[in-house]
Formats: sequence, C-alpha cells, structure tokens
Amino acid sequence: MSASTNSLLLGNQTHLPSLKSQSLLRLTKPLSIRCAASSTTTERVINFAAGPAALPENVLLKAQSDLYNWRGSGMSVMEMSHRGKEFLSIIQKAESDLRLLLHIPPDYSVLFLQGGATTQFAALPLNLCNPEDPVDYVVTGSWGDKAFKEAQKYCNPKVVWSGKAEKYTKVPSFDGFEQNPHAKYLHLCANETIHGVEFKDYPVPKNPNGVLIADMSSNFCSKPVDVSKFGVIYAGAQKNVGPSGVTIVIIRKDLIGNAQDVTPVMLDYKIHDENSSLYNTPPCFGIYMCGLVFDDLLAQGGLKEVEKKNQRKAKILYDAIDESRGFFRCPVEKSVRSLMNVPFTLEKAELEGEFIKEAAKEKMVQLKGHRSVGGMRASIYNAMPLAGVEKLVAFMKEFQARHT
Repeated sequence: MSASTNSLLLGNQTHLPSLKSQSLLRLTKPLSIRCAASSTTTERVINFAAGPAALPENVLLKAQSDLYNWRGSGMSVMEMSHRGKEFLSIIQKAESDLRLLLHIPPDYSVLFLQGGATTQFAALPLNLCNPEDPVDYVVTGSWGDKAFKEAQKYCNPKVVWSGKAEKYTKVPSFDGFEQNPHAKYLHLCANETIHGVEFKDYPVPKNPNGVLIADMSSNFCSKPVDVSKFGVIYAGAQKNVGPSGVTIVIIRKDLIGNAQDVTPVMLDYKIHDENSSLYNTPPCFGIYMCGLVFDDLLAQGGLKEVEKKNQRKAKILYDAIDESRGFFRCPVEKSVRSLMNVPFTLEKAELEGEFIKEAAKEKMVQLKGHRSVGGMRASIYNAMPLAGVEKLVAFMKEFQARHT
C-alpha cells in the first residue's frame, strides 16, 4: 500500500503509520459504491391498476437497455440537460410521433407539462376565460365533478348535466341537456376512470364561438380521435402512454395567449408554447418513456389497430360478467361501458375480499375498486395483453364455480 493511499485512509496525515495503524489498514477494505443486486423473478404480475398502470414490456426492456448509456451518449436520459441536443431529439420525436398517431392538425400545439390533469382543472379557465365568463360542464363521474368545482374559483361554470343521481352509470344524450349559448367552452371527461363510463361520440358546443374540451387521461391514445372537434384535449400520461409525472395538453393555437392576469407562470399555456415545453426543467425521463410508447403504438399499426385490440379485450371481460347469471355485475349502461376501466361487483359482496386476495395469489393485482365506490375494477389499458384478460376471465369462472 502506497504512502499516498495511507494518507487518504488516515485523514490526509503525512506521517508514517504506527504498527497498530498498519494492522488496521490491512483489515480495512476500500469503500464500494455499488448497489447490491436485488432478488428478482422473471415472472411479472398481471397489473390491473388504474394508474400508474402497466407499461408495454418491450418499452420497459428498451428503457432498461438504454438506462445507463443512452445511444452511446455516455449518460442516462435522467442525467441529460433538457436543453442539450440529446434531449431535444427525444422530446421532438415524441411530439412528432404523437402528431402522427392522433393526426394532430398543424394549427394545434402539443405541450408536455407537469402537475397531472388535476392542475389543468385550474389552467383551463385561467387561460380561456375571464372571471365572469360562463362555461358548461357535463359531469359523468368524479373527475368531471372535480374539474367543475375547481373552475368555480376562476370563472362562472354551470353543470348542464350530472349523472350523480344515478351513481354515474350513464352518459347523456346530446339533446338531453341545455347548453348556455354564450358558454366559452363545454367541458367533459371522455372516460371516467373510477366509474367506467366512456363517451363513444362527442357533443358540439351550442355557442358557435365556444370550444369542446376533454379530459382524456384514461383513454388517451386508446383509439382514434378527431382532434379538430376539440379546442383542448388534456391527459395525464400515467394510465395509457407513460409513467406518472407527464401531462399532455393538445390545444388549438388561437386559444393561447389570453390568460387572466392572476395566472401563475407555470399555468400559462403561452409560456410553455413559446418555450416548446422547456420553460423550466420538464419531466425528462417521463417524456422519454412516452416517446417509447408512441413509437410502440405506431409499430402496432396506429390507433385503429390498437382500438381493435382494446375492443376485443373489453368484450371478453364484459361477456364474462354478463353471462355469469348475476354472480358478477357491471352497473354501467352497456352502450357507454368503458374499454379501459371495467368496474364490477359480486352478487355476494362478502366474497369480494376473498376474490381480490385469491386473484393476487394468481399474480393478478390491483383489482380492488376505487375507495369511493368499492367492488372491483379491472383497468385494461393498451399495455394489458389479451392473455392477461383471458386469465382473469378464467379465474372469475373458476371462482364462481366454487361459490355457487
């Protein structure tokens, strides 16, 4: 051992160590800054979580292979400057691929933001309204209700239809509610994650100068959407297109630039648009993961093909519920059942805990319903393989046979 090494180990002392110190040095091992390998298994669970949710395995493996050294850059995506050429190529490709997937017109901006869809509940009225402006809300579940309540702080919203009295199991007919002809926008939640109701078509604002706004957090990129019908589409990424931490806003450009004076800078769409979502440090790794998901969806043939797969998965599960002779029940009106979130209950409610526990033993997790409604919920987003739904259905039938 060199004197310089001794010097370092002994607190930079330059004198020769004593015999006792030499003995200690021989017993001392250099500190190792290395993480011990964790115990892993090749078998992954079938994850029915509502969000954060399962991601495509090939996307995870791609991210894993690039985690330490992204494309020979010598660094991880997590270490990159958000203004460096490497990350700029990542965010630009993510936006380009999303535009291809949804056929986003050129007069729309795509923003990669933070704060979840819940932050957009405030950002929307702050950017699109004056405090006295009327706006209309269609409330088909908990998230639509929360959006309405937040808007009350910044404009003059009105609930033009609510499904609360019927426990949020329906979507209204478009002539079944009266819109304000002066409303600046009509807001809806395209797919209610908790209650499992989904719009299959969309209403047109009565005000010819008004716009339609949709929270698409839980069915974003699950099927084709005519973006031109909307003024704003927004979505948290953590259900269908990435990890938590990224919020995507697609907004018609002429709606940008009219924020109320009290709007915080981080909620001002103009700031983010002018800075290409790089006003401050964005959720870089989350955006990178979204980009990998967009690339994967394109490789599957685009959203028309993705929708076919989602329809098949949903049909198998709903058929199993409907054909169980009442043992399993889905409360949602059939015409508006969600392709993404399937809530169901047991005829014998006392068996629900056992159902969830036994499913977990079979590696099927996160089937417990939202705390506000109870029961069970299977979220079968894009990344849920058909085999996962088939295994759940087989388990449901076997469980029913044992308890009938």
